[in-house]
Amino acid sequence: MENSIFLGGGGEDYATKQFLNLKYANRHGLIAGATGTGKTVTLQILAEGFSKAGVPVFMADVKGDLSGLAAAGSADFKLHDAFTKRATTIGFDDYIYESFPVTFWDLFGKQGHPVRTTVSEMGPLLIARLLELSEAQEGILNIAFRLADSEGLPLLDLKDLQALLVWIGESRKDLSLRYGNISVQSIGAIQRRLMVLENQGAAQFFGEPALDLQDLMRVDETGRGQINVLAADTLMSSPRLYATFLLWLLSELFEDLPEVGDPDKPKLVFFFDEAHLLFEDAPKALVDKVEQVARLIRSKGVGVYFITQNPADVPEDILGQLGNRVQHALRAFTARDRKNLRMAAETYRENPRFSTEDAIRDVGVGEAVTSTLLKKGVPSMVERTLIRPPSSKLGPITDADRKMVMNTSDLSSKYDVTVDRKSAYEILQSRAETAAAEAARLEEQEEEMAVSAREYSSARRYSGSRVARSTSKRSRSARDASFGTQMRKMVVKELTGTTGRRIVRGLLGGLFKGR
Repeated sequence: MENSIFLGGGGEDYATKQFLNLKYANRHGLIAGATGTGKTVTLQILAEGFSKAGVPVFMADVKGDLSGLAAAGSADFKLHDAFTKRATTIGFDDYIYESFPVTFWDLFGKQGHPVRTTVSEMGPLLIARLLELSEAQEGILNIAFRLADSEGLPLLDLKDLQALLVWIGESRKDLSLRYGNISVQSIGAIQRRLMVLENQGAAQFFGEPALDLQDLMRVDETGRGQINVLAADTLMSSPRLYATFLLWLLSELFEDLPEVGDPDKPKLVFFFDEAHLLFEDAPKALVDKVEQVARLIRSKGVGVYFITQNPADVPEDILGQLGNRVQHALRAFTARDRKNLRMAAETYRENPRFSTEDAIRDVGVGEAVTSTLLKKGVPSMVERTLIRPPSSKLGPITDADRKMVMNTSDLSSKYDVTVDRKSAYEILQSRAETAAAEAARLEEQEEEMAVSAREYSSARRYSGSRVARSTSKRSRSARDASFGTQMRKMVVKELTGTTGRRIVRGLLGGLFKGR
């Protein structure tokens, strides 16, 4: 079947071929099933199919197994006989072993090219979600972003945000008049969360050069779509960072890509593994954002496929938008498991030949019940399907092979070196140094004027022998001394009083106005 991806064989004898129509591949999808039932292989064969069709793919490699896409399968592999037998059973006549164009990425820059974004690009909503901030703390974070815009302070990395929060804390009395109460406790709480995030290695994620989305949407010289594999085995130890990053990436695609309607094939397919992490303890505002992106991003030519153990992990409003489904086995050991199994079966178009609920419970490893969109977006009847074997290597490649793929990538020179240009941290530091130098100069000038006043007072005193005069009025020298003393006191008082403070405050006010 042209313009489609071969999924496997269905029917009682598995001879009825099951396809995913590329025209409806941007209508999103779901890959679900218990651990060990074959979800990773399904991910692998879908990535192969999209790549062959010239569609770039982005996927997270949670277990480290998907790096095998960069190498061809081998006849020496222990499952070779089982794979060739399965290919014959399902009528996969042109089954061959082959490798695919892969680009490796890693938020920590170890197992792939570094993936970075700036603090400004991620925005306050996602950062608040990442830091698990309270409503009051999120409000201060929004103030920080507003001030960064108005004061011309680029927020590129974590030290920029940390420096800006320090400045807000020092200036909170003046800022509170404009933005409401700003508590030191809330600022301290945010700073502590940023420190924890930094200790987890996330500091490398914020900075430049930021990821160019067009580098995820490339094809190779033969027209095959690039498969972008994000190393996520280490990242999974920080599940909130993992989920926030993927949500940010979806949001960026949604905002930057033009409308294309319903193309003949997607411009990019995005696989979101361990999807339940996105929705666990997520505030309603965040879930609403995911729903909005899922609903509208298909018109940008992007297909989103959620991978999870149970369909119940995905909110119902989002689940209803996933038209292409591959459901591996669900186990029913408890009453809750049986309820989830029944609910999963009810979302499929029934097949009179078998019970969907029984099929989902009984399918073996490498089998699934599938339903994809047909003409006019109508879901196909659910079918029990034997998933086709992968053409690329099953399992991970060696570290040496991964390093070779990374070294031969033309993206190495673009992303492997960090750029640290002038931003909020440097600007605020420069202003503080300028203000300190000016304050020191004023203090020195004040001291000089005080010394001059004392010298002037001493010069006005009469040092000759006194002539006794019988009078009730003070002598001229006493009056002159009194005048000198009064003048000196007035000068010093003026410099140390309101006027002097006004001079210094006017200088420090430049911190607020960006002078």
